[in-house]
Amino acid sequence: MKKIVSSILLSATVALSAGPVQASDSLDKLLEQVKQNRASEARINKKREAEFMSERADKQTLLKRAQAQFQAQVERGDRLTKSFQDNVITIADKRGELDAAVGTLGEMFGVTRQASAEAYGRISTSVVSAQFPGRGELLAKMASESSKLPTINELEELWIAMQTEMTESGKIARFTTEVVSLKGGSQVQEVVRIGTFNLVGEQGYLVYDQESGNVLPLGRQPDSFQASTAQEFGANNSGVVPVYLDPSQGTILGLLTAKATLMDRYHAGGLPGYVITAMFLFGLAIALFKIIQLSSMGSAIRKQLTNTSNPDAKNPLGRILSVYQDNKGVDAENLELKLDEAILREMPAVESGINLIKILSAIAPLLGLLGTVIGMINTFQSITLFGTGDPKLMAGSISMALVTTAQGIIAALPLILLHSIVAGRSKSIVHILDEQTAGIVAAHAESESK
Repeated sequence: MKKIVSSILLSATVALSAGPVQASDSLDKLLEQVKQNRASEARINKKREAEFMSERADKQTLLKRAQAQFQAQVERGDRLTKSFQDNVITIADKRGELDAAVGTLGEMFGVTRQASAEAYGRISTSVVSAQFPGRGELLAKMASESSKLPTINELEELWIAMQTEMTESGKIARFTTEVVSLKGGSQVQEVVRIGTFNLVGEQGYLVYDQESGNVLPLGRQPDSFQASTAQEFGANNSGVVPVYLDPSQGTILGLLTAKATLMDRYHAGGLPGYVITAMFLFGLAIALFKIIQLSSMGSAIRKQLTNTSNPDAKNPLGRILSVYQDNKGVDAENLELKLDEAILREMPAVESGINLIKILSAIAPLLGLLGTVIGMINTFQSITLFGTGDPKLMAGSISMALVTTAQGIIAALPLILLHSIVAGRSKSIVHILDEQTAGIVAAHAESESK
């Protein structure tokens, strides 16, 4: 329709531009063109109508085809439903026939599966599996297959596996296997298996990892006297060698290796423990210095006692005798004062540091008590925040509370003993000086009275 209107407008435009002379010719042409366009449009519309009717027929065919397919699927569903119901009845009948055929064997098969599960739990974690790998695969399969009856071969394999475990439990065997290092990598080495208890290698005690099937050393070997017996046992091929065994197949060894060492316990004391250690070392150094100094001084004084007429200025008694030699002409009273003054000059060198040792021995337990109080405060804070459900949350604070007390006592006891030794030697030296001074004064007073 748009084409017709456009053609009319175009014709009118041409007619107007042609002028009045050609107006009648243009109108005739315009009429003729309109008629042609009308006929063309009629043909187009008729063609479109025919195409529409054709497509309508095709759609009707597709609809009938879809309805036929739907009906076929409905009928198939009915057949499958009936077949399913028949199969349910058939399965129930076959199950009854199976139960009747099995009879009392069903209980035996249940016992077999239970025995397989128990044997798998024991064999898969046994150190014997390190020497004979892959023994637990069949047992795991038999234990997991609850709907399948075991065969005669499977029953024989179960018997052989259990018999092998019992037989190897009484043997000490050597075999070569790959040992995984804790630092990475692995090494093939000879391993000694002691029954079903332990594995021993070059590193000491070894463990068998069930999940990976590898042999690896303990994370930390037990105490040295226990680990040394294992290494000695692994190195000997004959004779009787004592060795520590773990009858729990690694549980006790795991507990021993998890036990805190002496250094772990020491570091549990924290800052108070470090301060106590520093004080102990400082007091010990002073005590050792004083013992050496006083021993040397006492030795020199005893040597001087054998020759009092020839005083030596390198020891306290010699210096006091030098004062007497320089003041022989004074009266006894002045001589006594001068000798007392000389003794007072020697006293600081003799008694210096002794009181410091005593003070340190008294402060150490107090610092331990301070660490105890700090640890208990932290313990109560942990209880306030997390409750008492997990004791591990309080273990660190309790360790500080106990360890610092022990450290304070351990530091105080030797310091008290050393203080007694140093004080005793100091008093013996002072006693000798006082004794010699009193004798000198007495002899001088007696010589004056004559």
